[in-house]
Amino acid sequence: MASRQFSLSAKLVCTLCLVAASVFSHAQSSSSQQSSSSSGPPVQREKAPSIIDPAGPTVSLISSEPVFVMASALNACGYDEGLEDSAPVRKKVRDEINGALAISEDARKKRDAICLFIAQHRLTGSEHDISQYISLALYLSPPPDLETTVELTEMPPDATQVAEIAPLLKDFSAAVDLHGIWLTLRRSYDEEINRIHDPLTQMIVGTNFYLKMPASTYDGRRFVVVMEPMLSPRAVNARIYGADYVVVTSAVDGKIRMSDVRHTYLHYMIEPLLYSRSNAIDRSQPILKTIREAPLEFRFRSDTVALTVECLIKAIEARTMDTGVPDFKMPAGVDRSEMPKYEGERHQVELKQEAVRQATVRHDTTQGFVLTQYFYDSLIQFEKDPASLRDTIGEMVYSMDVDQQVNRAKHLQFDAEADADVLSRSKPRKLEGLDLAEAKLQAGDSASAANLARPFISEHNGDSLQATADSARANFVLARVALLNKNPEEAAGRFKTTIEASKDPRLLAWSHIYLARMLDLSCKRDEAVAEYKEALETRDGEQDTRIAAERGVKTAYAPVQGHSCQDDDADDTDPKADPKADPKSPTTKPQ
Repeated sequence: MASRQFSLSAKLVCTLCLVAASVFSHAQSSSSQQSSSSSGPPVQREKAPSIIDPAGPTVSLISSEPVFVMASALNACGYDEGLEDSAPVRKKVRDEINGALAISEDARKKRDAICLFIAQHRLTGSEHDISQYISLALYLSPPPDLETTVELTEMPPDATQVAEIAPLLKDFSAAVDLHGIWLTLRRSYDEEINRIHDPLTQMIVGTNFYLKMPASTYDGRRFVVVMEPMLSPRAVNARIYGADYVVVTSAVDGKIRMSDVRHTYLHYMIEPLLYSRSNAIDRSQPILKTIREAPLEFRFRSDTVALTVECLIKAIEARTMDTGVPDFKMPAGVDRSEMPKYEGERHQVELKQEAVRQATVRHDTTQGFVLTQYFYDSLIQFEKDPASLRDTIGEMVYSMDVDQQVNRAKHLQFDAEADADVLSRSKPRKLEGLDLAEAKLQAGDSASAANLARPFISEHNGDSLQATADSARANFVLARVALLNKNPEEAAGRFKTTIEASKDPRLLAWSHIYLARMLDLSCKRDEAVAEYKEALETRDGEQDTRIAAERGVKTAYAPVQGHSCQDDDADDTDPKADPKADPKSPTTKPQ
């Protein structure tokens, strides 16, 4: 594209710069990870999900094609959470989908329809939005039908809220042949499952050993772990459907968030023991009055059984936690005369370990789980007794001195805020490379953004696919830096390079839109319309690109109020941008 097409006034270049500083990023914030969980009484309120096999094992680790299809659709519509930590199979699937979209207008239309539905049903902007689709996927039949397996009244409420996506999901799945992709990559899924099979088995066996209970104690109940690499490994979707407990998770380097999975497994093992004794637990109602100011969910402040279940689980987790203090190991060949010395050292180690456990118990107690200390102390005696928790839980509950626990709770100073749920705890991701460049550009530090992006530029045609993708994205960053530096010629060249090298629909769509706007500002309307149409053809499934491109086709981009191609370019004084003409940031999600 000739440079003379972009001989813009400084006023218009500055206005376009404000747009260029907006961040286009593949990396989503991880500060608000949430997962859906429930711990109500184990009575049948919903029918079992379609993944539950009544004749199957009590505890199982599986993959699910309906969950894969749903997760793939979410990925196609901008769900990038945890992408950099995910197994390679996630990128393979995304590449396969993008390839199918690139060659089929019908596939793009089907993708747009399902993405529009997702955009219109955003609730919180967090993982809660994703969890409702996972809940629905657990109730879908395998492709090609992808129909709900029970009546809506027999499904969990969050699944019914998005149930209308099912026919759109069926059309999208057929258009990009997700079933064929699933068959091709099934071995990769099996490999991921095999990598976590032994650690999961060890967790199950270890927990059962501590409780002195087999997993099959309760006939007809199931604990199922669904492995889905297309989801973020930072979040665990844990769900309780009547008598069935389901965990949907992903792995990082063959490891899942085992503590979260174990927490749900403890619910699976313990809830029936306590809900069957709900009448006895009801006598602890006075405790609820003492925790009114605690930062607990309403169900814990209003249900003595739910509170008791969670306190017992937290006590078990404290008793069995890795304190970070290594166990004492007696040296080999120790003389008997030296035994008192080494026994003293063992005692000191045990005191340090106990101090860590007690600190955890105190923290849980000040969060409002006021019975944690009672159960912690009871478990010390339980560990010395050969009887199982099933045989001793009655004594624990009946022998509790409620007045003593109430008096203890009355003297507590509760925390001001609640911890994140154990199933939704995550660490913020450290930005680096091109992600950091995007963040710097958003903050207005164009020099740092450029310095971070330049090392990723490559001129070699034989580079790996990842290097080529990084180079295209780096050019996109540098193109916007060029706009900020009032260099539209360089910006145009880098946007064109991005278009030539990238296969990312979002990068392509926004590059075409930027070029089109620059052409509009240089009064090349016909060429601008052609670029807007290219953006529509390339569509990434997001509303912001579609709206920006459609608006550009209808009306020339004119960010300065009253500007027209007949305006004199000489006036460079303090422009005022028309806020209605400014586009949304490429990462702004439509509400």
